[in-house]
This record gives sequence, structure tokens and C-alpha cells, in this order.
Amino acid sequence: MTTTRLAGVCALLSIWTLSSACSKGADKADSAAAADSAAKAAAAAPAPPPAPPPLTDVNIVAILDAANAADSAAGNVASTKGKHSDVKSFGRDMMRDHHALRKAGQDLAKKLNVTPAPPANDTLPAAAQRASDTMNGMAVGVEWDKAYINGEVAVHQSVLALLQNAQGAATDTSLKALITKAIPNIEAHLKKAQDIQSKLNSAPAADSAKGSKKK
Repeated sequence: MTTTRLAGVCALLSIWTLSSACSKGADKADSAAAADSAAKAAAAAPAPPPAPPPLTDVNIVAILDAANAADSAAGNVASTKGKHSDVKSFGRDMMRDHHALRKAGQDLAKKLNVTPAPPANDTLPAAAQRASDTMNGMAVGVEWDKAYINGEVAVHQSVLALLQNAQGAATDTSLKALITKAIPNIEAHLKKAQDIQSKLNSAPAADSAKGSKKK
């Protein structure tokens, strides 16, 4: 550090409270004032946001129902708008599998006589609607296929994390069992989506066009 820079640091002692590093002869009154200023600044700093409350069983049922509904609906669209044969097939799988998972959750909620209630900070419905609007506004083709599969990779990563969290948070044993049964399905969906993603991203333009013509 140059002399000029050292002098500049020493001139800011009252702010950074570094008097001992710059000068052993600094005025104790200045140090006290600096400490007081630092304490006031710390007190004035905004408190960190409170941690979200833990998920309840009714929260978990509601979130999973919304996630399954959104992915089943997106799969339905992909089964008709997708151009690559793998994308169309994946869309049909998502429509079928997530419809079945949703029905299992609804049947369990009915059996337990619980009313699903999303948590106050639930952003899933809005995010699903934005994704749907984006996909509906895109022209059908290779880029649409890539956007759908990229979204499916991200969605299934999020849902998998949610299920793993919900598995520990759920209190009802039947709900825990349903989540445990669903996790391998979501892992398989994620693996398949990643395989298709890799295939679409690595395929030459000519191959992509050829795949788009398959029914």
C-alpha cells in the first residue's frame, strides 16, 4: 500500500474503525465515536426476512396437486405441438403420469378428509401460467421443442427438491408413502427430459429438421 493510500485509510478511521491498524496514537474519543456509529448503523440495518413457516400436510397436498396439474396440461400441449418425436412422446408420458399422480393425491385428500391449502408464499400457479403463456406465444418448431424440454428439466428438478423436502415435513404416514412412491417417477422423468435435452442440443440442424418431420 502506498503512503497516500495508507493516509487515506487512516483518514476514514471513524467510519471503518481501523484505528489500531493505521495509528497506535489515534484518539480514543474518535474510536468510541466510530464504535457508536457502527453500532447505530447495525441497529438501523433491516432485519433479515423471517424464514417461511414449515409446510403442513394440507400445504403439501395443494402444492403437489398444482404441480401435477400444470405438468399434465403442459404435456398435453407438447403431445400435439411438439415436432420432434421424442418431445411428443415425452409430452404424452407427462400427461398420463402426472394425471395419475394428481388423482392419487386427490383420492388421498378425500380419504383423509382434508382440504388442500397452498402456503401463503406459493408462487407455483403464477409461474405455471407465465410458462404456459410463453409456450403458447412461440412458433412451433425446434426452438419450441427445446424451450419445452428445458422447462421440463427445470420443473422436475424443482419438484424433486419439493418432494424430498415434503417427505420430511409430512406428518401423515399415508401422505409420506405417496411422496415416497412418487419420487422415483419424478427422477425417471428428469432423467428422460435431460436425455432429450442433450439430444436436441447436440443434433445438427439437418437432423433436427428430420426429427421434426417424424410423427
